[in-house]
Amino acid sequence: MTTPPPQGQNPFAQGQQPYGQPPQGQNPYGQQPGQPGFPQQGAPYDPVPPQRPKRGIKQYLRIAVIVFAVIAAGVGWIASRDDANTAKVGDCMSISNPESTTDPGLEVVDCSSSKAKYKVEEKKSDNSGCDRTKYSEYTETGKNDFTLCLSEYSAK
Repeated sequence: MTTPPPQGQNPFAQGQQPYGQPPQGQNPYGQQPGQPGFPQQGAPYDPVPPQRPKRGIKQYLRIAVIVFAVIAAGVGWIASRDDANTAKVGDCMSISNPESTTDPGLEVVDCSSSKAKYKVEEKKSDNSGCDRTKYSEYTETGKNDFTLCLSEYSAK
């Protein structure tokens, strides 16, 4: 006569875990510790996103310098767009400082303006001069040399 095996144990199982139990040392959900993915069960969830690094005073100063430079360039461009170097033949000019021989303050103005005193008759890309019997002359030297031959203008 044979003896029946004890209840709950398999006499043929050699070192196996009972059915439904994970092997010792393994996570029952298949995720190994330290693996990326969802947090481990029971791990706290942090709803606060990471903060951006704070900007230092140097970064704000750099931004301010750039903004200031852009504004200064814009003001310079606006201030220089009516200068004598932008004048074309047929433009009218005003003179803000007629007594000066070095900077008479010539500016392009609308010919219907009461400030219009001269009209550009010729513009030369050098300083060859104008016919002084017909025109007043304005010559500018430096980066861009040019000469304006101007006639007196009176609104009609």
